[in-house]
Amino acid sequence: MPVTGASLEAAAGQYATELNAVCGQPAVLDIVHLGLGSDGHTASLVPGDPVLAETSRDVAPTGVYQGTRRLTLTYPCLRRARQLLWYATGADKAEMLQRLQQGDPDIPAGRLGHDRNLIFTDRAFR
Repeated sequence: MPVTGASLEAAAGQYATELNAVCGQPAVLDIVHLGLGSDGHTASLVPGDPVLAETSRDVAPTGVYQGTRRLTLTYPCLRRARQLLWYATGADKAEMLQRLQQGDPDIPAGRLGHDRNLIFTDRAFR
């Protein structure tokens, strides 16, 4: 994603155009690799960010998170993916992993559902 330009809005549009050119319109990704944050965030979909409500674009700028604005794939784009591959490391994410697996809509990761999830964890979850 081209996040170093002057306008994140323009960069989001550019990246969405590239996705459509490669993955069809609307873009359907074969697999998306996602991490899981200890606050339940994934991609750059973080708790309380207005981008969580985005329904008309596949790529959008976020608010400020950890001092930086970012671009993220939005829920519509992520929900069309054929497979979601999750990687969760560290015991501090145990509660969020459980909530992800339950499809808890109160955390951003949980809003993606759980019917196409493939989850990898480290030894902290054994």
